[in-house]
Amino acid sequence: MKKNAVFIFSDDQLGYKFSDTHPFNQKRLTLTVDLLKEMNALSLSDIVAPRTATEEELSLVHDPQYIEIVKKASLENSDTNIYESYGIGTEDTPIFPHMHEASASLVGGTLTAVDYVMEGKASHALNLGGGLHHGFKGRASGFCVYNDSSVAIKYMQQKYNARVLYIDTDAHHGDGVQWSFYDDPNVCTISIHETGRYLFPGTGNITERGSGEGYGTSFNFPIDAFTEDDSFLEVYRTALNEIIESFKPDVILSQNGADAHYFDPLTHLYGTMKIYQEIPKLAHELAHKYCDGKWIAVGGGGYDIWRVVPRAWSLLWMEMNDIRTPEGGLPKAWLERWSKESPIPLIPTWMDPNPLYEPIPRKAEITEKNNQMLDKALFLLRQQQSYKKHQ
Repeated sequence: MKKNAVFIFSDDQLGYKFSDTHPFNQKRLTLTVDLLKEMNALSLSDIVAPRTATEEELSLVHDPQYIEIVKKASLENSDTNIYESYGIGTEDTPIFPHMHEASASLVGGTLTAVDYVMEGKASHALNLGGGLHHGFKGRASGFCVYNDSSVAIKYMQQKYNARVLYIDTDAHHGDGVQWSFYDDPNVCTISIHETGRYLFPGTGNITERGSGEGYGTSFNFPIDAFTEDDSFLEVYRTALNEIIESFKPDVILSQNGADAHYFDPLTHLYGTMKIYQEIPKLAHELAHKYCDGKWIAVGGGGYDIWRVVPRAWSLLWMEMNDIRTPEGGLPKAWLERWSKESPIPLIPTWMDPNPLYEPIPRKAEITEKNNQMLDKALFLLRQQQSYKKHQ
């Protein structure tokens, strides 16, 4: 019997750990799973253990030489110049024991999600341990050793001959995935992110449109720092609706970083929990409209692991399963259990307190700049569509 959605998870995913003080903290997975179980939204029958990606599968995107370097560094656990030239052993992506195995497990989780959806065993699949969108062919970057989304897309192309729409709403530009398919006309990448003027990785301009046969299948929407919910969602809804109508994918893969929130310590956006309720809602709707329901979702960034990530990712899973957001707030037992460990007071409700912050004096100016950016980006899309029509 086909399941509505499966949740890819095992404790092995917690092994992707750089250090006790590194901002990328997989304890957020534990907090999210516990929250969903406490509210009876996640049962053992929903959970599927991830497999480990093989070296052959990793090589769909990553250089075999790079994979060997990661394996060697995992054993030696020493920071040398040779490792740093491959992006590991750096401040962002330090070496840790069994790094290769832990990274391959996260990739394998996304491949497990792919097989469940593409083989018709589930309409949707969620791998919150995935979403490591900064990994490159031969280099780690931005906390990402291997790029699970890029591997999964290439895997879907080869095994299922799929035309893939990749949607990235992480506050950081989805650079690794974009560059992996920059010249591929059968993969469309959409990234809505804080402008690179202020934030890593500094890329993701609207002029990055693809190359060769892939020209016009890469879309970037760099929003201004301090962007709030309404402007973020206006860009997201307008862009996604127009692009998917043009591209007509077989499957949607969405990256759901939770770092566009006001509380996130590494970014400068002013989102609230409202965007994390609305982002998956539209992805879900469009998956059923265009892709026979085929929707694979992964995690990503998110560095306020106590107040933001568990609520945001729980809302994603609830949307996948058509579970209404409870009105009574977060489960009391969950709040009591984790408030003892949390260094900051937990938010007891699903939505954020209103107001969450002082009014932004430049709100109208920021919104107008985002609208101008959106209009310019979509003008390029329409211009290209018109050119193709008259060829």
